[in-house]
Amino acid sequence: MTASVYWQAFGQDLAQGSDLVLIHGWGMNGAVWQHLVPQLEEQYRVHVVDMPGYGYSAGVKAQSVEAMADALLASAPARAVWLGWSLGGLIAKQAALQAPERVSKLITVASSPRFAAMDSWRGIRPQVLSDFQQQLSDDFSLTVERFMALQAMGSPSARQDIRLLKQAVLSRPQPSPDALAAGLDMLAEVDLRQQLGQIQQPWLRLYGRLDGLVPVKVASDMDKLAPQSEKVVFPQASHAPFISHPQDFLQSLQVFIEGNASAALATESTEILK
Repeated sequence: MTASVYWQAFGQDLAQGSDLVLIHGWGMNGAVWQHLVPQLEEQYRVHVVDMPGYGYSAGVKAQSVEAMADALLASAPARAVWLGWSLGGLIAKQAALQAPERVSKLITVASSPRFAAMDSWRGIRPQVLSDFQQQLSDDFSLTVERFMALQAMGSPSARQDIRLLKQAVLSRPQPSPDALAAGLDMLAEVDLRQQLGQIQQPWLRLYGRLDGLVPVKVASDMDKLAPQSEKVVFPQASHAPFISHPQDFLQSLQVFIEGNASAALATESTEILK
């Protein structure tokens, strides 16, 4: 029997709410969203996925960003707002490119079209990703834990952020080593910068100013690559703003999904980047 991608659905009794797909990042699983779901399901039909190779989808294989997007599109709602965090944001962008009719709006959180630094492009140093690849074969649990620490680094609530991320990871089956290795390959090699102009859906980009994995200046670089998109920068957040600043995060989502312009947020994010 072929393994299938694991989904959870919340808020299904709300006939008028938008469908909202939530995609986690590398080494994580869908439980990272559990503290937001009670508030989200009051307004939206929320669909939380364990990506192929992760959590309850550990038996599903998808070795490329295209295969990941295909696996999610196969059982995702017919049309939904797609929100992806970190590596999940890369998958959400790919889905928007592959099946634009399925993605009504796009939200990327602490994500980049190319995660690895290259020439003048800011990102994760290739040596860091290479070290993680090597460490995976030695102790993949410790490697994921180190990555969690990197994600929280810089956040004023780093210790609490790590604790919440760790609780989420440990609440479900461990990711498969193959999926972790493939995910690191995606972070090291995938480059969607030249395709961003093809994304025509309304697109919100969310960043943490203190993020050590997706440097905040990527936000301004993205203004040139994707001028059709909007951005918000959380001044005190790192790589997981939905954990460190959940109310600000939820407010930004609501403003965007419901289609209301927010001059205050736009002005704030511009000032932060100066």
